[in-house]
Amino acid sequence: MTSPAHPLFLGNHPAIDFLNTYFAPNGVPTETIPDGRALLDWMISAGLIEDTAAKNLMRRLGGEAIDSAAAEARKVREWARRWLERWRFAPEQDYGEEIAILNRLLARGAWQREVVVTAGEGFKLAERVGIDSADALLALIASSIADLITQERASLVKQCAGAGCTLWFLDRTKAHKRSFCSAAVCGNRAKVAAFRERQRA
Repeated sequence: MTSPAHPLFLGNHPAIDFLNTYFAPNGVPTETIPDGRALLDWMISAGLIEDTAAKNLMRRLGGEAIDSAAAEARKVREWARRWLERWRFAPEQDYGEEIAILNRLLARGAWQREVVVTAGEGFKLAERVGIDSADALLALIASSIADLITQERASLVKQCAGAGCTLWFLDRTKAHKRSFCSAAVCGNRAKVAAFRERQRA
């Protein structure tokens, strides 16, 4: 295993970015949430929790409990990857077992409903999980997965077409023709490879 790398936020959705916390460019494994501190940092960057809440949770529970949550999160991630790999090609199938697991993860959070004021949109009913336990972290991750499968089209969840790339993304382009995790990286490499192939021909 290589040394921990910085997480990538190329997926256009927190659930997809969560899958991308582990990737293997050209077969080289890269883990970006090896421990609890890294998990909290990722969740802050992903917009799932606020920095203050993360610090309070770490101070209250301690590093060992947060490390255990990170270990469980990695297991959830690989379970979700296997499921979403099938779901994106066959969303009409019965995924009763997977939904039951997801619902159990959601139930681990103490969800709170409240009315909030949004700029230019008036009132909105929001649902949040109380950040007071390690279980809340898993519930928040489960919530992002639930949002993906209920709010997004399965066909728009894609894997990068770049050679040796294992990253996923949600294609939000207007024509839904996006093929690469990053046009500047994998997309450019594909263009260079195609150019060289034409030159050889």
